Amino acid sequence: MSELLSMAHIRAGYGESTVLQDLSITVREGEVVCMIGANGAGKTTTTRVLTGLLPAWAGHLTFAGERIDHVPAHRRVDMGIALAPEGRQVFPNLTVHENLLLGSYSPSARRHRARTLAEVFEIFPKLEDRLTQKAGLMSGGEQQMLAIGRALMARPRLLVLDEPSLGLAPKIIVDVYQAVVKTAKQGVSILFVEQNVHAALSIAHRGYVLANGQITLEGTAAELRGSRMVQESFLAPRRTRRDPVAGESDQREPGGAHVDNA
Repeated sequence: MSELLSMAHIRAGYGESTVLQDLSITVREGEVVCMIGANGAGKTTTTRVLTGLLPAWAGHLTFAGERIDHVPAHRRVDMGIALAPEGRQVFPNLTVHENLLLGSYSPSARRHRARTLAEVFEIFPKLEDRLTQKAGLMSGGEQQMLAIGRALMARPRLLVLDEPSLGLAPKIIVDVYQAVVKTAKQGVSILFVEQNVHAALSIAHRGYVLANGQITLEGTAAELRGSRMVQESFLAPRRTRRDPVAGESDQREPGGAHVDNA
């Protein structure tokens, strides 16, 4: 698989506070890559730098072979980078349909609205059922599906998800993550940040561990599951619990990606 995204030696932060320190990650074409870490580790800051919402103080970003360090956020969407932000951030007074249409605002995506809507409804059938409902009246899980569907309306090559399981019940996490797997099977590369390490490693091919703004460990999902540091820091308290995404069988594709049995 060829490299799609490279964030190399990134340093960034807010005001005089440095959050990311010499951070380097890559995502290849067709990969599902997770970044795990505790609250405050710098995960959301990473997504903001990647999507152009926060400038990098040092280092460089490359997407599809092109440097994007100084490319504004709206141009990065045109290039194929779309974000489903932490906390979903749907427009509560707009309908599901209106929220989705806003995701295809760019001219390149607008030309394919009907086709993309059909693809989003295939992944999230509930959205089609709730098309005229105001987003603010939906459940948290449905709003998360809407946030991801809105990002997919931009027809991205790279989908960035910030804490997709945050605040959701275990059953809804399963639904959301199975939808992420379906999205990946359509050829979209995915980078997502998570505190829910069990769920993240059940669908990712590779992953990074972030602590204090630095990558402290990287490897395949299987390697991270077997890491003593990951087990002690993230997995040990829940070691006997069933995997929240893979379910009873925990079947996987090469690289650790979960196989959807539906």
